[in-house]
Amino acid sequence: MKLIGRYDSPYVRRVGVSLHVLGQNFEHLPLSPFSQAAEFRKFSAIGRMPVLLLDSGETLIESAAILDYLDQLCGPGRALLPAAGGQRRACLRRLASATAACDKAIAINYERRRPADKVLPGWIARCRAQLEAALSELEEIGPTLADDRPLQQVEITTACAFSYVRRVEPETVAKGGYSVLERLTAACEARPEFLACPQ
Repeated sequence: MKLIGRYDSPYVRRVGVSLHVLGQNFEHLPLSPFSQAAEFRKFSAIGRMPVLLLDSGETLIESAAILDYLDQLCGPGRALLPAAGGQRRACLRRLASATAACDKAIAINYERRRPADKVLPGWIARCRAQLEAALSELEEIGPTLADDRPLQQVEITTACAFSYVRRVEPETVAKGGYSVLERLTAACEARPEFLACPQ
């Protein structure tokens, strides 16, 4: 398999970490859909990342679809998300908050790249409020890391999201108030699966 995209994206990174946790052999092609657009679009015509190129030649696009495939590939005994029921719904709720945090941090980051006279402060403020709401929800209901079992998808995605937010929107987390997320992320970032996918 080949994972295409850069680990500075929390979505590419959560797939890379998951591949390592599951012990799947893969090659990482760190292509950018921006600076290497022509090469990247050979794998993803719409320019969306990550892309997972299977040995069969089939391509999967979008991290949730890729992670769902990996769980099916490994089977219910090793899947990183519960297969059904209340536990699955609770995990999906946490994943929705984590990916919402990513989406809003990305939106703020992109808005700041516009020419100064085109930046919309009101849009940034709205995105920041949504980002803070997502982080607060994760802080309240977020996962805790257990040393006696492998990483699970909620932990992987939450840590990837929080690391990304800290990097691109540091003033949001500088206020404090996210001690649960800080502890979880520090523990995850020290794991070999995360160290293998530096952002």
